[in-house]
Amino acid sequence: MSIEQVAKGLVSLCREGQFNEAIEKYYSEGIVSVEAVGNEQMPAVMEGIQAVKAKSQWWADNHEVHSLEILGPYYNENSFSIHLNSEVTFKPTGAKSTLNEVCVYEVKDDKIVKENFFYDVTA
Repeated sequence: MSIEQVAKGLVSLCREGQFNEAIEKYYSEGIVSVEAVGNEQMPAVMEGIQAVKAKSQWWADNHEVHSLEILGPYYNENSFSIHLNSEVTFKPTGAKSTLNEVCVYEVKDDKIVKENFFYDVTA
């Protein structure tokens, strides 16, 4: 599978809201996920597919997504990026927000081995 196939496949599933399927199909068992910030409950760096699945489930359980726009993918030699825009409500508080984020994925042996998320942490 080429990097373009991995990227387009991931983006297609995410646009359809099939995030768990995207993780299952395109992530390596040893995936490293890096957020811009973290805390004791949700560290900025997580390793392993089970940790990433748990983080994804936490997100789904705690957010209502009103809109989602994914721009890209944009390619480099062994990585690709997407620009993600979404409107969400944080269910526990009812707070609504607009999220704009750049996601960078590193690919090796047809699987995503690292993901980095960049967003405004001052907002």
